[in-house]
Amino acid sequence: MADVTKVLFLRHLRGTPTVWVRYQQRGRVRTEGTGQSFWYRPLVAVLSEVPVDDRELPLMFHARTADFADVTVQATVAYRIADPALAATRLDFSVNPYQGRARARPLDQVATLLTELAQQPAIDLLARLPLAEALTVAITEIREAVADALSDDPRLSDIGVSVVSARVVAVRPEPELERSLQTPTREAVQQDADKATYARRAQAVERERAIAENELQNQIELARREQQLVEQKGANDRRTAELAAVAELAAAQGEAERERTLAAAQAERVRAVGGAEAEAEAARMAAYRDLPPAVLQSLALRELAGQLPEIGQLTITPDLLSGALARLADGSR
Repeated sequence: MADVTKVLFLRHLRGTPTVWVRYQQRGRVRTEGTGQSFWYRPLVAVLSEVPVDDRELPLMFHARTADFADVTVQATVAYRIADPALAATRLDFSVNPYQGRARARPLDQVATLLTELAQQPAIDLLARLPLAEALTVAITEIREAVADALSDDPRLSDIGVSVVSARVVAVRPEPELERSLQTPTREAVQQDADKATYARRAQAVERERAIAENELQNQIELARREQQLVEQKGANDRRTAELAAVAELAAAQGEAERERTLAAAQAERVRAVGGAEAEAEAARMAAYRDLPPAVLQSLALRELAGQLPEIGQLTITPDLLSGALARLADGSR
C-alpha cells in the first residue's frame, strides 16, 4: 500500500524503491517509475502501483504416476514483474487515490497463472514415470521441465512477468504408501543393525574366549612352574640327604677309625701291661720257687689276709687257739 498523506484538498504519495508507480491525469501519464514522490488531486488522478521486487510462490499440487500412485509435489517459483508498465495495462494494479489502498489483487492472478503453468509439465512428466523413479531420479527432471515451461510461456511475457527460478522441494507419495516404501529400507537398516549387533556379540565372545584361553595358559604355565619347583625342591632335598648321608658316613668312618685306633692302642697297652704283669709274675714265681714252704705259707696267709673282708671283732675260742698253737709247734719242729 502506498504512503498517502492528506493536505487540504491535495494528496501526497511517497513511493518505495521496490514499487513502480504511475500517475495519470485525464489519460495522460504525468509521472511513472520507482521511488516516486509527488502531489496530486485525488478527484482527477489515476494511480497504479506495481511491485517489482522478487517474490517466492510456494506450490503444492497432486499428480499420478505411471503405476497409478498419487504423489504430492512441493515446489517454489521465484518471479518478478520485469515490465511494470505492461503489467499495469494488463492487470489491475490501480490504487485508491484517497487512502492508497489497492483496488484489486492482481498478484493472486499471477500466482494462479504460475501455479497452472508449473503443474502441467510436472503432471505430464510424472504420468510417464513409475513411482520408484518419480521419488528418486525425477526431481531434477521435474525442476528442469517446470523451469523451461515457465521461461518459454508467452502468457507470462504478455503480462510482463519474468520467472527467476523454479525449485522442486519434494515429491511425496501418500503416507501409507510412503511407509510401505520405507519398509524395505527400515528392514535393511534393521538387518545391518542386527549384523552389527551379532558381530559385536561374536567379537565379545571371541574376546572372552581369548581371555579364557589366556587364563588357561597362565594356569598351565603356573602348574608347570609349580611342577618344576616341586621337582627342584625334591632334587634339593635329595641332594641335601645325600650330602647329609655322606657327612654322616664320613663321621661314622672317622668315629670307627678313631675307635679302632683307640682299641688298637688299648690292646697294645693291655698287651704291654699283660706282658709286664706276666714278666713280673714269672719273676715272682721264680723268686717263690726257691723259698721254703713255711715262707710260702706265710706269704699265702698274708695274701689271704689282704683279700679277707674287714674284721671288727675277733673271738678266739680255746679250740681255735689250741689248734693254732699245735700247728705252730709243728712248724717250729
